[in-house]
Amino acid sequence: MTDPMTAYMHRSVPRYTSYPTAPHFSQSVGTETYAGWLAGLPATRPVSLYLHVPFCRELCWYCGCNMKLAKRDEPVADYAKALNQEIALVARALPARMDISHLHWGGGTPTALVPDDLARAMDQVRAHFNVSEGAELAIESDPRTLTDEMTQRIGALGFTRASFGVQEFDPKVQAAINRIQPPKMVQHSVDGLRAAGVAGINFDLIYGLPFQTVETLLETIRLCVAMRPDRVALFGYAHVPWMVKKQRLIDEASLPGPAERLAQSTAAAKALVAAGYIAIGLDHFALPGDSMAIAARAGTLRRNFQGYTTDQAETMLGVGSTSIGRTPSGYVQNLPETGAWARAVNAGQLPIGKGLAFTAEDILRGDVIERLMCNGTVDLEDATQRHAAAPDWYLGQMPALNQLEADGLIARQGGRITVTDRGAPVVRVIASVFDAYLPATTARHAVAV
Repeated sequence: MTDPMTAYMHRSVPRYTSYPTAPHFSQSVGTETYAGWLAGLPATRPVSLYLHVPFCRELCWYCGCNMKLAKRDEPVADYAKALNQEIALVARALPARMDISHLHWGGGTPTALVPDDLARAMDQVRAHFNVSEGAELAIESDPRTLTDEMTQRIGALGFTRASFGVQEFDPKVQAAINRIQPPKMVQHSVDGLRAAGVAGINFDLIYGLPFQTVETLLETIRLCVAMRPDRVALFGYAHVPWMVKKQRLIDEASLPGPAERLAQSTAAAKALVAAGYIAIGLDHFALPGDSMAIAARAGTLRRNFQGYTTDQAETMLGVGSTSIGRTPSGYVQNLPETGAWARAVNAGQLPIGKGLAFTAEDILRGDVIERLMCNGTVDLEDATQRHAAAPDWYLGQMPALNQLEADGLIARQGGRITVTDRGAPVVRVIASVFDAYLPATTARHAVAV
């Protein structure tokens, strides 16, 4: 008899870094709507800021991010100037000078900027916002192109956390994904950042890559653990060549199958826990004293477009092409094409391409999905009361919940649903039960494991 777990592993479901998910954004939400949402924000509550740089100095074939290969400095410098203008535009739309509790530079590769342009952007942030004492200032980087000068500048600018995409150290796997970075290269970047005063170091690892095996991944983890990053994210490679053209350069015959992917994920998680890391949510691990581990223990872990986060702000302001923001009223996404985005900014317009206004049901279901993804448990009766929802709002999900319970993926006690150890690898499938949009969507997603 076929294990029902196999079917769950094959299921195509969102990653739930938002709800509703990005495929449901539309042009019905634009610049005027967003301006109204910003003007209506509570002036005394802190916000978080996400800054997107869509440029990379090297091309990685596995990457699904919206990025451009930067062969010349001029387009990157022009982008940085427009980014500074957008920071000012957003600040002027707010009801007051706001406090920032969390700042994150993502991409692409933010350190594709030259150090002076990064510094000018941070000066612009501080000119228009109050960066709260103790705020986390995070930046993503690429060890292959991170210079010593940029490392020193990152420290001088007060960044508290840096993230690296390690992915896999095996040379054959690296060649197959076009990301050559020996362990010594990563070690040099880590040592430099720590010496510059950046206390928090994050590594991203990927399983399910071409030619990857349990053995190669465990060796990568051994090398990573020796560098003692504070957090490790362990993602499953999402092979979506119909969406990401550069992934067509990867030989599909070299990719591990679902059973191999599960074995890699399971073995890697066990190795990280054995090395002293705390398992958090679907795919994160942190040292016990790290703020993410503390948030997980306290039940305050959140999930947004950066994945798992300690960020508690209700509003995330996104700047830069294709960046996504969230307010209590809904989501917005900037124009994805850098030229169109820059033209809107230069014309003094908030460069919104699309978005989504929340309904009360969206907020309720998003809360339930986030609790499952972050805590592995949710009390439906408590959620019903907190959101003043109709008591029978989730009756339509009961057949699916009954099946998940029968297959040993969840346990139920009254209105409380808890993801079991067996169900943890497919928590996205469990969360998808509460996704009211998914049954009718035509969007294609990555498999659950």
